[in-house]
Amino acid sequence: MACDDHMNSCVKLLLLMLVLCAARASADRTKTLDFDVKPGGVVQTFSAKLKKYKCTFTYASQGGTNEQWQMSVGLSDDEQMFSCSVWRPQGKSYLFFTQFKAEIKGAKIEYATAYSQTAVGGQRDVALKEEEYIVSESAVTHRDGKFRSELSKLTVIGRTRHDEL
Repeated sequence: MACDDHMNSCVKLLLLMLVLCAARASADRTKTLDFDVKPGGVVQTFSAKLKKYKCTFTYASQGGTNEQWQMSVGLSDDEQMFSCSVWRPQGKSYLFFTQFKAEIKGAKIEYATAYSQTAVGGQRDVALKEEEYIVSESAVTHRDGKFRSELSKLTVIGRTRHDEL
């Protein structure tokens, strides 16, 4: 990994930690909801809203039975950053995802990453390869033909849109 790439990753991680810590500091600036990811190949959607900001997770999966997942949305104290995380608290999902999309409204994505495994019980986060998904200004989406159908966590951080004077 090039030095610039490593530094860029460190800056993004620091930004993520700052947003999540700021969001956790104030109860009205964070919300965590439980939901079931349901297999069966049917497209499903789950959303959470915080003030005027919204995160929507859309997916289709196969195999196994329902899995309990969580979605957390957070807003920094200065309301400049909105975060959305979707994950399986038990770690690695055993479902076969045929598609996924995490979309935020009211903010422009500055950082996003997806994981095939989450850090639970001595395991570590395992990021998807960047070629497996696409990041736009408002969404993180699987890439057809490249996504290997493993998903356990998505993290999105966006800068909120404020009217300029």
